[in-house]
Amino acid sequence: MSWFQLDPQSIADRARAAGSPVPSLGASLVRGMIGFTVVSVAGFVPWAVFGQWFHKQGGEAGMYAACAVVFLALTAPLLHRLIIGPGSMSRFYKVFCPAFAAYSVAWIAGWMMLRGHLGSIAGLLSGTVVMACMLVAAFDALRVVVKVFFALFVLNAIGYFVGGVSEAALIKEYPLYAKLSWGVFYGIGLGAGLGLAFHICQGRARKLLAGG
Repeated sequence: MSWFQLDPQSIADRARAAGSPVPSLGASLVRGMIGFTVVSVAGFVPWAVFGQWFHKQGGEAGMYAACAVVFLALTAPLLHRLIIGPGSMSRFYKVFCPAFAAYSVAWIAGWMMLRGHLGSIAGLLSGTVVMACMLVAAFDALRVVVKVFFALFVLNAIGYFVGGVSEAALIKEYPLYAKLSWGVFYGIGLGAGLGLAFHICQGRARKLLAGG
């Protein structure tokens, strides 16, 4: 059972009636990477620019919550076309907001419990499991949950850890740019993962639209 009429047949019916274009894998990856990189840089601003203030006022939890709010607010306007057919903006918000909120909570919990590289891996792993399960449930695509998980986890992990290397290399001379560079690489990685994940989740809808 899908959420918000995102099952394959509903997607295909809406797209066919509206004559909506069907994004290719390449287009989905590019949209995901470019769009989510913009979102990610903005989402890293509370940490990169206001991190010290948050530590004095609300601690790490408050800072991470502020970052999550930015991600939730800005992602749909830039990535909603990953969903095939009309009405994609509202449906993207309805699907992505709870999925990313759950991902963020799981990631923060893993990080704050273990810290360091182990905490990062635990956070990425637990957050990605939650997000993958919620996305495939939304699209009635449970059979591809493993593919969606690996698409999100591998690409997200690459972007996250490459970003960490970039931040470490620049932090002494350019602290602000160092932190924002982490946002750039994180955005590229998770953005590619989201583009691929949404493409996989709508595989059956694309087959229906192609007459299969």
